Amino acid sequence: MLVDDNPDDNFFHEREIRKVNPEIIVITKNSGIDALEYLKSKKVGEVICPVLILLDINMPRMDGWEFLDEYKQLDKELQSKVTIIMLTTSDNPVDIARTKSFTYITDYIIKPLTKEKMEDIIRKYFKK
Repeated sequence: MLVDDNPDDNFFHEREIRKVNPEIIVITKNSGIDALEYLKSKKVGEVICPVLILLDINMPRMDGWEFLDEYKQLDKELQSKVTIIMLTTSDNPVDIARTKSFTYITDYIIKPLTKEKMEDIIRKYFKK
């Protein structure tokens, strides 16, 4: 799942993900609110439930930090199936340090997402 308010970034990032594997289902949400509503509407185990969330920090209505505050209220079983990576333009050390206060954030990546970065994500978090 891509959670980013920038449609150009979403288009580009989805294209890079599909370069790695065209069969990957990419769910795009333009705000943290839309992403949370989607996650709350899905049952754990459904094919459509994401295993990876690439989350932007700076978004209107609900930024990435606010999303994470609400995310921790979701079903724990759902949370256990999802890997969250911050995907942002911010290289601010304060933002990077802040991610460490959220135990369910597994990584912090600076945009843009490239095919190589996506392959690295898969290798680190999804290949056993």
